[in-house]
Amino acid sequence: MICRLWRGWTTPGNADAYERIVRGEVIPGIEARGIPGFRAIDLIRRERESEGDVEFVTLMWFDSLDSVKDFMGEDYEQAHVPAAAQAVLADFDRRSAHFEVLDRRTQPG
Repeated sequence: MICRLWRGWTTPGNADAYERIVRGEVIPGIEARGIPGFRAIDLIRRERESEGDVEFVTLMWFDSLDSVKDFMGEDYEQAHVPAAAQAVLADFDRRSAHFEVLDRRTQPG
């Protein structure tokens, strides 16, 4: 399994707008593509008071690197950041990082 990690930062004033764009447009658009081997996506957020911004992280879960390439093409490390999302981000990773998942344990309950 492969985990694709990407980060972006907004001002506190743009954080809710960015979250709405990702949850309402970006994620549904990815899901609608029916990408083989795409298993899940997580969107997480934290306020960084010392930095004066809000950090967002997306974690995407794929069966294999080939599945990531089905999503992004041969330049699979390229970030997927639609224009509407870019408009409210202060900064973002231009490249995504990909990790081989060595151990993932789901707990009961």
